Order: sequence, then C-alpha cells, then structure tokens
Amino acid sequence: MDGVSLPRDDALGPTAWRCTVDAPFVGRTEALALLEQALDRARTGVPQRVLVEGRAGIGKTALVRRFMALAGLPRVLYAEGDEAESGLAFGVLGQLLADAPGAPAGGDGWVDSSAAGAALVEVIGRAQGPGGDTVAVVVDDAQWADRPSLQALTFAVRRLRADRVVAIVVVRDIHDVLLPGGLRRLCTAADVVRIRLEGLAPAELGLLSRGLGTGRLTARAAARLHTHTAGNPLYAQTLLEQSGLGLLDDLERSGSTLPAPKSFTALVLARLSACAPATEALVSAASVLGVHGALDAAAELAGQDNPLPALEQAVSAGLLTERVGDLVVRFPHPLIHAAVYHRLGPARRAALHLRAAGLTGDESLALRHRACAATGPDRALAADLAALGRRLASERAWSSAAGQLSTAAGLSPDRAAYEQFTLEAVECRVLAGEVPDTAEAVERIQGFAQSAWRSYLLGRLTLFDMDRSEALLCDAWKRCEPEIEPVLGARIAGQFAALYGSMLRGTDQAEWAQLAVRLAPDSTATDMIRFLAISGQAMSGRAAQALTALGRLEADPAVASPAELEELMGRGVLRGHTDDLAGAVRDLTGVLGACHSRSAMFRVIAANILAWYEYQSGHWDDSMVHCDLALSLAADTDQPHIAFSCHVNAALVRSARGDWAEAAGHARVTREYAASGHPYPLVQAALAAAYLARARGRPEEVVAALEPLLALGRRGPFEEPGLIPWPDLLADAWTALGEHKRAEEALAPYEELAAERVHHGALALAARSRGNLEAARGDAAAAEQAFRAAHSHAEHARAPFDRALLHLAHGQFLRRAGKRTLAGEQLRAAREILVRLDAKPDLECCERELAACGLETGERGTRGAALLTPQEVAVARRVASGLTNRQVARELVISVKTVEYHLGRLYPKLGVDSRHQLASRLADGQD
Repeated sequence: MDGVSLPRDDALGPTAWRCTVDAPFVGRTEALALLEQALDRARTGVPQRVLVEGRAGIGKTALVRRFMALAGLPRVLYAEGDEAESGLAFGVLGQLLADAPGAPAGGDGWVDSSAAGAALVEVIGRAQGPGGDTVAVVVDDAQWADRPSLQALTFAVRRLRADRVVAIVVVRDIHDVLLPGGLRRLCTAADVVRIRLEGLAPAELGLLSRGLGTGRLTARAAARLHTHTAGNPLYAQTLLEQSGLGLLDDLERSGSTLPAPKSFTALVLARLSACAPATEALVSAASVLGVHGALDAAAELAGQDNPLPALEQAVSAGLLTERVGDLVVRFPHPLIHAAVYHRLGPARRAALHLRAAGLTGDESLALRHRACAATGPDRALAADLAALGRRLASERAWSSAAGQLSTAAGLSPDRAAYEQFTLEAVECRVLAGEVPDTAEAVERIQGFAQSAWRSYLLGRLTLFDMDRSEALLCDAWKRCEPEIEPVLGARIAGQFAALYGSMLRGTDQAEWAQLAVRLAPDSTATDMIRFLAISGQAMSGRAAQALTALGRLEADPAVASPAELEELMGRGVLRGHTDDLAGAVRDLTGVLGACHSRSAMFRVIAANILAWYEYQSGHWDDSMVHCDLALSLAADTDQPHIAFSCHVNAALVRSARGDWAEAAGHARVTREYAASGHPYPLVQAALAAAYLARARGRPEEVVAALEPLLALGRRGPFEEPGLIPWPDLLADAWTALGEHKRAEEALAPYEELAAERVHHGALALAARSRGNLEAARGDAAAAEQAFRAAHSHAEHARAPFDRALLHLAHGQFLRRAGKRTLAGEQLRAAREILVRLDAKPDLECCERELAACGLETGERGTRGAALLTPQEVAVARRVASGLTNRQVARELVISVKTVEYHLGRLYPKLGVDSRHQLASRLADGQD
C-alpha cells in the first residue's frame, strides 16, 4: 500500500528510515525477498540495479518504502518525480544530493547531464564512508522526473563497479518513450533485478480489510472484491474506507451490484475538510510548493508561526509526511498532492503562488511561482524569464536555461517574441544534448518567420546534411550584421567552423573559428571554438607554424581556464601532427583529467583524440579505456553520434591484436555512419575496414575499403600526412596484388606531401611502403635505400607499432635476399615490440619469418599487462604516476571503490603489494 511514510529518526542517524503507518502493508513477500537479496549482494561490494514497475496505485512506492524501513540503511539518497516539475532541469538530482555529504550546491551550474553524473559518482563514493556503508539510491515516479536528472543517474550508476550501492528506479512503464533511452537500456539489462507489481491476491485483500478496520472478509467476499478491483490496493482501500461494513454485505450477495469507488480526489478532500482550518491552510500552502517543500516555507506561506500542531494533524490524516531532522514535508503520494493543489481554485492558487514568489530569495523559484500565477500572456514576466534564461546560457547551464526560455516563450504576447525565445530554448536543448528528435525540431522551426536566428539554428540542426546546412548558414550570415549582433555572428561562425571541419576543409574551419573568437569569444555556443581554430590549421598543413604561434602554454590543466583548456587540447593535436607523440599524450591526458565540468561532447572528443595518440604511441590498453569512456559518455547522454570515430580507434587496436569479432563490430558501426555521405565518416569507415583487412592479410579487401577515398578527389587536408594515414596501406595492398603502377600512383603524392611538410611519421610509412614496392619490382638497392630512410625517420616519430611493421617488412626483404643474419636482427627487433603490444597477427607472421631464417623464436612469455583488463591497466598506470585513489577515480570517471577494487585485483596479478612496487614494475618496462 502507498500509506507507508518514512520519517527519519534521529536516534538512527541523519538519514536512517523508520516507518510510520497510516494504512497496513500486506503481501509483496516475493518482491521484498528480491529486494533483500539485492541488498545482500550490494553489501558484498557488487552494485545492484533494481527496477520496480506497475500501474498507478498498485503499491510501488509503498513496497520501496517498506523495504527501506526494514533495511535500516544508514544512508539513503531519495528523490521522487513530480509531474509539475518535470521541466525543472536537475530537480530530481537536487533531491538526491540534498542530504548527501559534501554534495555540490544546486544544479543550475552543470553544463550537461554527464557533468552532473560525474558529481553524483563522487557523492555516492563519499556516502559510503571509510567504513564502506551500503547506500541506497532511490528515484520514485521516474516517469515524472526531469530528463537531465535521469541521464545523470544513468551516467553515475553505470560507473559503479565495486560499490556497496543498490539503485532503485520506480516507474509505471520503463518503455515509456518519454524516458531517456540510456535509462531504458540500464534498467532492462540482463543483470537488473526487475519487479513488476500486479494486484493483491484475494487473501491479501482480506488482510487489508482487517488492517483498515473495515471488517473480516470471507473467502467469497475477498474473491469478489478482487474481481471488482483487479487487486489494485489503492482502488480497494478507497472502496473499503468509503463503504465500510456495508460493503461486506454487498460482497456476500452474489446478485448485488458493487458500488463504484468515489474518486480518489474526493477521498482526499474529505480528509482535508475534516481537519482544522490551520491544518487546511498548511496543507494548501504546502501543495503550492510542490510534492515536497520546506516546512518553514509552507508555514510562512500559510501565515503560521507554529505549524507543528497543524502538521501533526495533517500527518495523522495521511495528507503529509515529515522526516525528523531535515524539516521537509512531503505528500505521501503525487495523487494526494494533485487533489489538494487543484482544489484550491484559480484565485486562491494564484494568490498563494504570488505570495510564495515574494517570500523566496531564489530568483528562479520566484519566477516559477509567478509563471504559475499568470492568467495569460505577460510581457514583463516573459522578459524576466528570458533574461534569467540568457544569463544561465551565458554560464553554459544549458538545461536550466532552456526551461526558462521555453516558459518565457509560452507567456509571450506577440508572435515575434515567442519565436525568438523558442529558438534560443531549442539551441540550449541542442547544447545540453536534449533534442532526441532533430527532425521534429526542424519541422517546428521551419514554420517560423525568416530570420538570421532561424536559419542559424536550422543550419545547426541539419549539420549532417552538408549542402543544406551550408546554405542555411550562408543565409543566416547574410541576414546577420556581426558588428551590431556580434553574439549571433559568433554563433554562425562557430557552426561554419564545425561544418567545414566535418567536410575536412581545415583552412575554412580555422578561419571561421578565429572569426567567432574575435566577434564574441565567450558566446560562440561552440564548446571548443579555440580548439577548432587550432586543429583546422593542423588539418591544412600548418601544424608547425601553429605550434610556434601558440607559444609556451604554462597553464596547469587542473586550474586552467576554459579557453586555456581548449588551447592545451589544440596543442596536443599540434604536437601529434609534428611527431611529438609523448607531448601529445601528456597534454591530452591533462585536459581529459581536468574537463569534468565541460560538456559531454568536449569530453568525448578529448578522450577520442587521446585514444588515437595512445594507439600511435603504443599505449593500447589506455587507448581502449579511453575509447570505452568516450562511447559510454555518448551513450549515457543519448548522443551516440558524437563518438562514432571512437569506433575507428577501437577497431584499429582490436584488429592489431587479432580480436576479429570485436574489430568487425566496431567497423560495422562506422559503415552505418558512413551511409550519411559525409566525407569524415566515409574516411573513418574506410580506415576501420582497411586496417582490419591488413591485419587479416587480405590485400584485396584493403583495396576495396580504400578505393572509395580516391573517388573523393584531391581534398588537401584529406591527404594531409599524419592526419589520416591510408596511402601507405593502399600502396602496400596494390604491391601485394602485383599492381605496381597503381601502387606508385597511390604512394608518390603521399611521399611528396610528407617531404614538403617534413612529417617524419608519414615519411617513415611512405618509405616502408616504397621499400616493399621496389623489392617487388626487383630493385634491391632501391628497396634497401628506402628501408634505411624509413628507419631514420622512424627514430623521430617513435611510433612503436609502425616501427615494428618496418622492422618486419625490412626483415622479410632481407631474408628473401638471402641475408639471414641481417634479417634476423630486424625480425627480432620487430618481435620484441609486437610481443609487448600483444599484436598477435603480425607477431605470428614475424615468428614464421624467424623460423624460415632457421632462428629460434623462444618463449613469448606473458607480459604483466596482458594479465590485466584495460581498466586495470589504466588504474595501474595512474597510481604508478603518483595519483591518489580519488584523483584516479575522477580522471577515469569511476568511483573510489572501483579504483580500490581494481588495485586489489591487479596487485596479485603483477606480484606486487604496494604502490611503490607497482611503480617500479611499470618503470622497469616489464609492462
């Protein structure tokens, strides 16, 4: 039943639950057992996810509250959705954090749900305390919770691996299309405890009747009541309390017509009318504050100095519940709140909202009350709401800004203001990642009057339709006067930069990004505008010049400003383009560790670029960890498209290690994105397929994958050495197929451009491919010269896998030339690197070549890192570098308990028992 309330008891601690019953709890034995089993598993350090489903009035809330009362947990993070507050960004998350130790203040400052989710992960970790207390995280009526909070919850729960936590989501139907897709996936996974409540059995209805004091039901009467109510406990309780003993007689007479229950609202209002006037005033005032609110605020609104007597009567009547210690009053059920609130009548309701607006010191809350009191369009109120929304937008609190601007639009008396506020609200939702149906948003906006804002936003929403997006942005630029409207001009310029980046037009990307920064550096609505300006120069062959122009960046990533963080990320790319892989990884690692407050897109891109340079520099386990991080960030915020290129990085590592199924799966996803016709996804899909085919030794498939790139034509940055390494693969494939002329055609332009750019990494790849081609042509001297040049360039690039493939190719050439001793030197050098990387396909090829030389390959041994999961490797490296467990947790966006769990597993695997020994083991190069 939903009659169980959960006040706190000071004797049990600040958040311990005790149970006060105003209606009996009956049945649900199996459901309670499932919850208790989940709690037992959580107490062993195995986090549990529980989904409780069922129609309205079936007893979901009562079940969870009963369980929490019996469990006696020292820490419960509890929140409940409110239909009236479903548009309040991070409102439910604010409830979860309200009593948590060390919780951050308010949610208006979170840029998006991933940043809020990361904060929740830290709070859950602290709530467990040093003793490892078990924590419950409960979200009731999730169908009415705000979307950003549910996305943040999803993000946080997915990152709990060894925490003593049971997360309970209570919802009518998890497949409700209004719920975030990430939450649906989280709650329907195979390891989730799913409890679907149906009606009470006839015998349980008999116990309910006895508990209510309405008499004892015979088996016949209980069966008829069950048939009449379908066992719905709220329906049955209403009927029993309404009809009393008279119902028992009706239930016994088979020919009688059972009464229909009065509406639930009538029952609630009957209880309210029986209360004293002071109690009625307090309950009415509380309803204006929402499903829950501060007792002192309700008392002041009701004009009461001492609200406790009224509160006591309201609790006894089942109209309110209170939790000792936190001075918050709650309605036991949202339907009770709705009944009281809508009974007020328009005049009294408006008066109470206006009074509440005058009493609160919170501007946002005051405006919400004023909006609730509005009787129609209100120009001044709309202007105030829009002003607050724009201020929140300037602070990058996109979700909260969108809510204010949407309300402002609804209260605007004229069409022009309505459309402008709506456009700005949709832009904020786009930036918060809260536009699940882009086509619907486009259709809505297309009906608006022609304007620069309309064309700009349509161009932003249609970015994957390049021609249409470019035309719309051009129209927006023509309609805009940047000197008069610099903020809008900066927004349009920023979108041009993003569009041209996806079209691989680096020069245009850099120029538009630089213009956006000049117009309004802090109002571009592009989270990484300075990074686009820098990376565009790298794409267009000006990496070295850009690195020089950037000068010395002394900023510590941990305390860097948003602009400095973007520049550090840009410097990482420039360093990677100029063969400083170690510098690139160092910069990007610092950026990723410091960007917790940035948008999901910023963090995904930072993780993806870092994963790429970790792949190139031979840190493959770290690369996989950051690929997984980026993919999960995107999925948990329902924006999988922002991480599609992560699938390429993952495919490259999986291919090189011979994990064919995983590599093929990632390659398949890239092909799906390539169907859009965008150049960038086309290139990424070609790379994933080509690297997989190369590792499998299938040159004809390499050609099939890469030939579509030739059809794109000469695109400048598309062929920029070091940006997209593919011509050497294509030339090697043509060489293997005996098509020497085609190999030359693929290779020569690449060699020329790499020499012009002085890109040692690209020159090493090209020279290796040249050596293979000359060897196939029978020119041994030219081949040897090419291989020696490749070794020279490889010394500057320091890309281990590329160097291993060079040693392998050179060794193959020397063996075929009869120079077995020299071949053995090259092959052993290749093998040493390939063993360390665990690059199985090329290692097997290398060992066959060594055997053909008559040389022993010896035992491969087992590198320590091969015994570890990628996540364990990532934790080990960071701990070895001197980070604390909490710092590691923050950088990897996991809980402290998860870090401790990984350390407990990796220590025995590596044969160490301290952080010092771990650092020594890694420093010795054994892993």
